[in-house]
Parts: sequence; structure tokens; C-alpha cells
Amino acid sequence: MTRQRILITGAAGRLGRELRPRLARPGRTLRLLDIAEVGPPAPGEDAEIVRASFTDPEAIDAACRDVDAVLHLGGLAGEATWERIAETNVKGTLRVLEAVRRRRVPRVVLASSIHAVGFHTRGAMDYMVDGTLPADVPPRPDTYYGVGKAACEALGSLYHSRFGIDVTCLRIGAFRTLPLAPEDLAVWLSPGDAARLVEAGLRAAPAGFRVLWGISGNTRRWWSLKEAEAIGYHPEDDAERYAASIPGATAYDPADPRNHRVGGGFCTMPLG
Repeated sequence: MTRQRILITGAAGRLGRELRPRLARPGRTLRLLDIAEVGPPAPGEDAEIVRASFTDPEAIDAACRDVDAVLHLGGLAGEATWERIAETNVKGTLRVLEAVRRRRVPRVVLASSIHAVGFHTRGAMDYMVDGTLPADVPPRPDTYYGVGKAACEALGSLYHSRFGIDVTCLRIGAFRTLPLAPEDLAVWLSPGDAARLVEAGLRAAPAGFRVLWGISGNTRRWWSLKEAEAIGYHPEDDAERYAASIPGATAYDPADPRNHRVGGGFCTMPLG
């Protein structure tokens, strides 16, 4: 059996910690990179620990050596000044893609965000298809963070078109163990479904550039999962199972800006 090696940037982050055990399997080595403490390999876990920043060109170049795919989760996880977003999320992603190109890594899965398209609404009639918003709607970022994620998607498109790298961008929603707020009922992404979506991106064929919604199979979703299902994503979780325990869920109002806009509360938060 040929061993598969996957580099995960931002492996110490919330998403990285949840995906680490879910992506582990026989015949696969996870190379876990972060500036923060990742934690040593568990008994029987096939993991390589790299304490470094993905924004360091030499470190990321070395980390991409002999890998079959890169799962790029690293970066600032919320709003910040434009200078910080540009340096870490945009320039950092460029450095990752450059290392991927130099090391001839064939496949990348990029963690984008719903905030790259946060100002799209349920009333986006120019885009809605069968009552859902397609995954590849053009950017309408709601914050500097969202602008950074839109730029990362554009970089992914460039590196696919120029160099033939397979690139999957995941517009991740409310990723957490359980949905907590009424707005999560539409846009929640469970840890299990996050792993299923990443696995679909890691085996998608033929090589291409694709943008997918990173959400579970939520009853109240108004985002299309057809594009993700086309590459083998089959969500198993639904935020509706937890609605009874969420304060305010019974008064859920689709017209409320938090539920009417893709980006919810990010659309009104201060910039930077």
C-alpha cells in the first residue's frame, strides 16, 4: 500500500484539533504544522509534528516536501486589522501555494469562510436556484476577514489555472461541536461532517477548482449542497436535532438580518 502524507497547517486550532483524529487512518501520515503546541502523537497515531509558521517561506517549503495534499487551515480565525489579515491570511496563503507549486503537491483544500460572501441574502434572486444559494456565488465579503478569505479563493483559482493544482475551497459556516444560537440552525457544520467534507475534497476527481459550502445537512439551510455532493460529500448531521435546546429557536425569523444574510452578525460588526 502506498502511504499518503497530508500536511495540515493550523493543526493546533479548533478545526485542526477536531479533524486530527477524524482524518487519521491506516496508510496515512498526518504532518501537523502550527506555531502553537500541537501535542505529541497519540499511541498508534501516525503523525509528524512541525513547530513552525506557514508564513515562513523556508518552513512551509520544507513542510510541503513529499506530501500528497495540503489542508490549509492556518490563519487568523476572525476579524482583525487589514494589515494583520493581509500579512497572515492573504500573504500566508500565497506562501503556502507557492510551496505547493515548488514541491509539486497535486492537491490543496483551503479553509475559506461564509464571510467571503457574507452580504449575499435569501433574496439574492440573481443567484438562487431552487430556493438555495449555489456554492460558487461571487464574493460579497462582510469584513476584512471576509475580504481575506475571498482573496484566498482567488489565489486558489489562479494556482489551479496556472499550474493545474487541484484546489477545493470550503466556505465554512458555524463550526462547533453543537449549534448554540438560532442562526446556527441553518449554517452549522459539525466536526464529523467537516471531516467528511475534507475527505471528499481530498479525493475529488478530475483535478479542478471548486468552491463548496462548509455546512451540515441542516433542515433550515438555504445553501446548496449539490456541488459538494457531486464530489462525494454526504453529511450525516442536522442542527435541527438540537433546536429544542437552543434559546430563541422557536422564534426563528428568516427575515432577521442574522438569518437573512449569509454573514449574519458579521455584516454589522466594526471593521478591524
